Amino acid sequence: MSYSALQIWAIILVTGIGTWAIRFSFLGLIGRRPLPDWALRHLRYTPVAVIPGLMAPLVVFPPETDGETDPARLAVVALTVAVGVWTRNAVLAMIVGGLALMLVTMARAL
Repeated sequence: MSYSALQIWAIILVTGIGTWAIRFSFLGLIGRRPLPDWALRHLRYTPVAVIPGLMAPLVVFPPETDGETDPARLAVVALTVAVGVWTRNAVLAMIVGGLALMLVTMARAL
């Protein structure tokens, strides 16, 4: 599908207005008012929901293997989850997972 220059600029403009409206709804309208406890409780889980959603496609269908599931990457994910559950520290789990993936990738290159 091919878009004209006018259509591309219209898409950029509409997308920009949409993202501005989403941000303004939190920052501009709520501003300095305190959020209710139930909203703060739900916002605590945002990173836990977003990070796996971003990472799952890269693990299950990695571009490096042309979309084929890689058992080594699944093992690294299992290690990362195990470290996260065992230590209850998400940052440490991500560091260990990143180092494990680096080691697996380097071992394959040799």
